[in-house]
Amino acid sequence: MTDIARCPALMISAPASGQGKTTATAALARWHTRQGRRVRVFKTGPDYLDPMVLERACGQPVYQLDLWMGGEAHCRQLLHEAARSADLILVEGVMGLHDGIASSAALAETFDLPVMAVIDGSAMAQTFGAIALGLAQYRPTLNFFGVLANRVGSSGHAQMLAESLPEGMAWLGALPRNADAALPSRHLGLVQADEIADIEQRIDRAADALDAVQPPLPAPVAFAPSQAPAAPRRLDGHTIAVARDAAFAFLYPANLDCLRALGAELSYFSPLADAALPAADALYLPGGYPELHLDAIAANTAMREAIRAHADAGKPIVAECGGLLALLDTLTDTQGRRAPMYGVLPGQGQMSARLVNLGMHSVDLSGRIIRGHSFHHARVECPQTPATMTRPERLNGQPEALYRRGRTTASFLHMYFPSHPEAVATLFAR
Repeated sequence: MTDIARCPALMISAPASGQGKTTATAALARWHTRQGRRVRVFKTGPDYLDPMVLERACGQPVYQLDLWMGGEAHCRQLLHEAARSADLILVEGVMGLHDGIASSAALAETFDLPVMAVIDGSAMAQTFGAIALGLAQYRPTLNFFGVLANRVGSSGHAQMLAESLPEGMAWLGALPRNADAALPSRHLGLVQADEIADIEQRIDRAADALDAVQPPLPAPVAFAPSQAPAAPRRLDGHTIAVARDAAFAFLYPANLDCLRALGAELSYFSPLADAALPAADALYLPGGYPELHLDAIAANTAMREAIRAHADAGKPIVAECGGLLALLDTLTDTQGRRAPMYGVLPGQGQMSARLVNLGMHSVDLSGRIIRGHSFHHARVECPQTPATMTRPERLNGQPEALYRRGRTTASFLHMYFPSHPEAVATLFAR
């Protein structure tokens, strides 16, 4: 093929969640950006919070790569487009290297991405080398590039970890244990980047630690173009109002691209701050943290009335997770504080201190399958019978209800629109 694009690329994985993949990926992205390189970063699997940090680190939008949600052709298209203009592609993995139905290892192998393992070395010495060796040899067909240590106590500790590696395995440096570079978390993962006042300084501190090792560029990888068909322009002439603020921020860039590719014009608004909806044919209420903004949602009576009027006019609404909670009559947080929501769907939402559901899901909408995921700490009591239930991909997974009332479609399911653009067009069409 003449349209092969070549670009250095690296999959950044780990033995498990919580090892510091996002901090390491952000540090690498910032460090290489400082060298004048154009860095594109991707995130493996479903995630909204890590990409917010990674986007700040590299200055470019961060897209998902998931072989199950989006499919190989879609992932190939994204990588090929990035490789045409980037000097380096970094892909942050999901969970541990070999975990999940579409693992980081499978993605790396599919696209021949070299793998760098981030290992938390804070409570170990020579065992560090044993873990690195296991990661490198468990799937011998992987292109294993090297290891970076995280949460290291001292230069002597770093040297001990480096010496534990088997002969021929690359040592790619160490990030020190540094509370001023750590990324704060809450119940769904990292705190949103815009809420961390010193996010730039935290990323810079992590990147500073890489100056000592001067991370080498991996070898270029050849990315072939995809033959994915173009989406039918079924939303030509449609305007979709997209909620986007601190309460509704869980938006995949690929979802927005999909809506545009279908022909829609997007108009953004803040349910927290704005008094009216933009003139629009449909409304998209993505997930987020409405439970952290109960007072602001309740106080904005003009917006509550505008959303109810939109629904009463028979115009489409698509709501996901936090969007579902906001459409109910009331929402109660973990401290027992209850506030009125938009009242489009009957029922109450209740936040839980514990995880309620997590996993990959699909939903059949008249024979068209949309894929996505569920991850929430909330329960819904709704007297309305669900229109359908999602299908969890994990054994013994818990299905999610999908509710419909008029042209409103709402569920805890976070949909990945590129998995079936035509089905998405039907949800939003007049």
